[in-house]
Amino acid sequence: MTEAVKFKEMLAGVRRSLEAVPEHRKGRNIQYSIVDAGLSAFAVFFLQSPSFLAFQKEMKQQLGRDNAQSMFGVENIPSDAQIRNLLDPVAPEDLREPFWDIYRLLQSSGHLEGYRHVGETYLCSMDGTWYHSSEKIHCPNCTVYEHEDRTLYAHLLVAAVLSAPEQPHVLALEPEFVVPQDGHDKQDCEQQAIKRWVRRNAERFEPWSVTVLADDLHSHQPLCELLIENKLHFILTCKRESHPALYQELELLTKVQDAHQTHTVRRWKKDHYEQWHYHWVAQVPIRAGAKALRVNWCEATVVREDNGKQVYYNAWITSHELNTKTIEEVADAGRARWKVENEGFNVLKNQGYEFEHNFGHGHQHLSAVLLTMLLLAFLFHSVLHLTSQLYHGLRQAIGARREFFNHLRALTCYLYFPGWDEMVAFMADKQEVKLS
Repeated sequence: MTEAVKFKEMLAGVRRSLEAVPEHRKGRNIQYSIVDAGLSAFAVFFLQSPSFLAFQKEMKQQLGRDNAQSMFGVENIPSDAQIRNLLDPVAPEDLREPFWDIYRLLQSSGHLEGYRHVGETYLCSMDGTWYHSSEKIHCPNCTVYEHEDRTLYAHLLVAAVLSAPEQPHVLALEPEFVVPQDGHDKQDCEQQAIKRWVRRNAERFEPWSVTVLADDLHSHQPLCELLIENKLHFILTCKRESHPALYQELELLTKVQDAHQTHTVRRWKKDHYEQWHYHWVAQVPIRAGAKALRVNWCEATVVREDNGKQVYYNAWITSHELNTKTIEEVADAGRARWKVENEGFNVLKNQGYEFEHNFGHGHQHLSAVLLTMLLLAFLFHSVLHLTSQLYHGLRQAIGARREFFNHLRALTCYLYFPGWDEMVAFMADKQEVKLS
């Protein structure tokens, strides 16, 4: 049995990063530490409990001990305002390493093997999204959108997650924030953010061990060249309207014998059969011009057998070789890109994490730092669900995600536990969770 990744191990990585944050305050009269502020914010996101810290202050007064200290290592609980003031100057890049600490823990323990897919690579889905927008509240890190009679200020990020077609959970990697870049007059954008992420993190992976998944916005030559240069594979959505030269070439190649290849598979889907029709062409130019990069193109069309209705279609460009053995894996991997939306953004926005809520805008980095803490909390729960039989069984026993967090909030408000593992064991006992 593969050993579970421990909560304490993951939390130790967060603490190490916070301890390494440069002290921005002057003087000796410093009551609260950046470490306590950061761990306090993380605790609120991890438990999805805005009132957690207030209850722990009361518990400390009554019992002389509290769950903020025992579970999260918070020695001196700051107020909400103090947390915001302390974290505002902290750069989000100071909190990148905990994501990679957890990645290495998962890899060394064997838990990432289930995330290998096409060509035995990990699938890294990348996509951009807003996490705050306002017509009034803004800071120097906002992206500005001008609409007819109004101005919108927004915070954006590019999320990167490990996903796999058969895996119910995505595993968050460090985010890349879309912010004005020093020395640049032009406004930052999602395309540039992805490139920065690749340049900074490609060396963390073994060469050709990762396949990057992204939508049509990114399926263009500059990113493809950058990915190849950094020894990363890609599967990128490829729409006809944004790739006229490529699709023109595909039309011309219909006259070339064996240029177009097809493959059909019959699959059972709950109560009916589907016909999966695959179609691919090797080494077509991604754009017009003599210096165009050549990529492999493919499409998948899914049709119900009982009524002939088309239920799915998409097309991609890829660096992976395409043949009758790989085409199904490539198409399934391409579809897995949607997990960053469904199992990622949807959970974060609609299932308790309040991803789009303004937890604190600040004047420097507060919004990004708090969002990073939120993503770390999301990653912690994903890892615990993936690796801990006890946690997994507890989630199944309680049922709905919101109900699970209701239990966490109630227990931590009224009962003291020596640590997270002790609370999970207590809950599992009450729910009569049995390990297989």
